[in-house]
Amino acid sequence: PALPHFSDFTEMMRALGYPRLISLENFHTPNFMLVSEVLLWLVKRYEPQSDIPGDVETEQDRVFFIKAVAQFMATKAHIKLNTKKLYQADGYAVKELLKVTSVLYGAMSTQGGEPAHLPEEDSTKFKFDLGSKIADLKAARQLASEITSKGAVLYDLLGKEVELREARTESIARPLEINEAEKVMKIAINSVLGEVQKTKDMLNNVALDEANLETKIEKRKLELERSQKRLQTLQSVRPAFMDEYEKIEEQLQKQYSTYLEKFRNLTYMEQLLDDHRRAEQEMFE
Repeated sequence: PALPHFSDFTEMMRALGYPRLISLENFHTPNFMLVSEVLLWLVKRYEPQSDIPGDVETEQDRVFFIKAVAQFMATKAHIKLNTKKLYQADGYAVKELLKVTSVLYGAMSTQGGEPAHLPEEDSTKFKFDLGSKIADLKAARQLASEITSKGAVLYDLLGKEVELREARTESIARPLEINEAEKVMKIAINSVLGEVQKTKDMLNNVALDEANLETKIEKRKLELERSQKRLQTLQSVRPAFMDEYEKIEEQLQKQYSTYLEKFRNLTYMEQLLDDHRRAEQEMFE
């Protein structure tokens, strides 16, 4: 198949610092190993800490790898890839790879970076962390919504400040009565003591429940051991009529072989009969 924008793809990969040289001949035939290597390299460019496995030995591993890369690009970079074309690993896969390299190349251009002209040790340090920028954008949006909601609540509270100021001033100006304060403190102390007693009762109940559970666990273990011993006994005992069953099974296998032979002979004879009748009909005509 034709390779659309292949020169653009090779130029972008070279500018991004891909260590190998990609040529047109690499995609004349399906080359899944190269496509998987390029995809894994591009994923590492987006997020160096990505955990996508690079094992593509079996067909199931390749399908899982393509799906994982497509899901990563869709969630992290908002790039929709055609998994079927990527799995083809030929010229059509280049068009899908170009979607990813274009975004990376555009990000590099906006930053004014040219990793292709950097030394080898510096080019390895050139990383794109678009995933973190997207996360920062989401966090900023969430903070903006929270600021709006908090501002609305603050506005409502400030509107009630006139009434609250009068009640607060009246409470401060009222003289403090020792007896009333002592009464309120006793009520609070009794409430706290009641909560403490409830907590102690709950702890005691937990201890009882734990003891009951341990007893049930021991009982279940004994039942499991008995069941395992019974299973081993049943597996070691040979079922009744097993010898007769094996003899009959052997005879059945012989009968089936005879049946197959006769069925093939019958089919052959019927074919010969049809040919003979057809020849007679032609002679008659």
